[in-house]
Amino acid sequence: QVQLVEFGGGLVQAGGSLRLACAASGRILGDYAMGWFRQPPGKEREFVAGISWTGSTTRYADSVKGRFTISRDNAKNTGYLQMSSLKPEDTAVYYCAAVFVSGGEYVYTAGYDYWGQGTQVTVSS
Repeated sequence: QVQLVEFGGGLVQAGGSLRLACAASGRILGDYAMGWFRQPPGKEREFVAGISWTGSTTRYADSVKGRFTISRDNAKNTGYLQMSSLKPEDTAVYYCAAVFVSGGEYVYTAGYDYWGQGTQVTVSS
């Protein structure tokens, strides 16, 4: 099994920044794509950003384009989500996710097999 643990959530004022990290461990037997999702209060979980195994290809939800940046460091088995210009509507529990892939540049927006426990991000107005 693969374990994912998120770090870096917290309380920030509107317009501020936060950086989330996601550390992967366990039976990492091959290449894997990563993604970030969020679940706002009272709403369903939604895709935020995804990144390919090599890190060369990324994809974002329209609501975060230009404000969030996804990246990864494969040597550390860690993914990141840099969030800037935060808005109150970004308040949510943020989850990282991973899925094994056969290399390549594909970015997944769904179909992940492994999930972290989530970290709370609260943006005050």
